[in-house]
Amino acid sequence: MKKSIVYTRTGDKGMTSLVGGQRVSKAGARIESYGATDELNSFVGLLITELTDKEELDFCRFIQHKLFTIGSYLATNPENVGPGIESKVAPESIEKIEHEIDRLDSALPKMTHFVLPGGNRAAALAHVCRTVCRRAERQIYRLAETSRVEEPVLMFINRLSDYFFVLARKECIKNNGEEIIWDYTCI
Repeated sequence: MKKSIVYTRTGDKGMTSLVGGQRVSKAGARIESYGATDELNSFVGLLITELTDKEELDFCRFIQHKLFTIGSYLATNPENVGPGIESKVAPESIEKIEHEIDRLDSALPKMTHFVLPGGNRAAALAHVCRTVCRRAERQIYRLAETSRVEEPVLMFINRLSDYFFVLARKECIKNNGEEIIWDYTCI
């Protein structure tokens, strides 16, 4: 059996292929959107290495699989090739995130101030995931200005950044006992 080729040399001039074979610029909105989604997935993998609660570990694995699904959807030009069922985000996936946000948030103290990212490694990584998720969301919305993007994809990514925020708060309190409150009087 022949080993697969890792490098193809087909992208050496700034072009790449979408699912279906269409060649596009590596600087295009579609590439930026699934590149940011892939970057987020990598950071989620790093976050997982710091999590100790099985529920959060399992949920973050679910997130990784959904992000890969979203990446494949974004890597497909809907005008040329219709996405398969594996590239869809079902309403149940959005509800699953909302349920997890509610579960985590119900155990947290009410927010009375803005909190700063950090506190411990797991909380800081969750905040990195939150900010990379927001960037991916902006990239996907940029793509949506010129190409069709299904609303559930946008909803999933929007909820996901909220999930990382409550996860960061939970991890900070679990490991530190308190959050870092923004000192708005700092000069």
